[in-house]
Amino acid sequence: MIITSDLGGVGRVPARRDGCRLVASIDVEWTKNYKVKNGNVPFCWSVIWLQVNDDAGTRLPLDFAFTSAYVTGSSETQELIAGADAQVGSVLRHADMIIGHQVSSDLAVLRNASSEQLPAVEELRARWHGRREPGGGPVVVDSRYDAGGILRGASRRLVDVCAELDMDVTQPELGRTSMTALHRRWLDAGDTSARERITVLNLRHSLSAGYVALRSAGLGGSSAPLNVNRVLDRQLDGIFGWLASPIFRMLL
Repeated sequence: MIITSDLGGVGRVPARRDGCRLVASIDVEWTKNYKVKNGNVPFCWSVIWLQVNDDAGTRLPLDFAFTSAYVTGSSETQELIAGADAQVGSVLRHADMIIGHQVSSDLAVLRNASSEQLPAVEELRARWHGRREPGGGPVVVDSRYDAGGILRGASRRLVDVCAELDMDVTQPELGRTSMTALHRRWLDAGDTSARERITVLNLRHSLSAGYVALRSAGLGGSSAPLNVNRVLDRQLDGIFGWLASPIFRMLL
């Protein structure tokens, strides 16, 4: 399994800065199988960590820490899921706010595809279902269902929500192809560029969902235009060759 992280690996957490909340945003990618009940198979996940000043007038944080995991083959599915459960456990212990975009689906895919019990995933699922009830522990915010107070459009697709909030989350990775085709190119031909495209796409999902949820919670400051790809480029410079491609550079 391929682990990419600026924190040192799965389960690691950034040191909390003084006066800041520690926010974790989660996203999972999976292959879809509509013919088999619970047949979706996860192959990539990421967690983005943001440090957010309690002053609601501050801007969205433009730096982040991250951990990403990606399989090298189908034999690593259970290892990927176990790593996700370990990462979610760290998130539950250390984050003040946990964010995802329809994160219940991500957690359900991990749960249904797992051959073992996933205690951290189960706890986060329970917290997601009870996120509007008072209680202790980290706050759970779903950027698909909980951002209605700042949105006027009907669509809750992440790209549409971001566009409404003047955040550019252009996804060049899927130009003239699909995530399924890219993932197959990685598994069948070892196409590193295909894997990196999906990894960057997955990290963009985590980051942009985090930004939507922070703005919804009044922690995002002004609604000035934001190019999320520029944020990714600054933080991931030199880590993924895909970011040096002319296609990606045109977005900046």
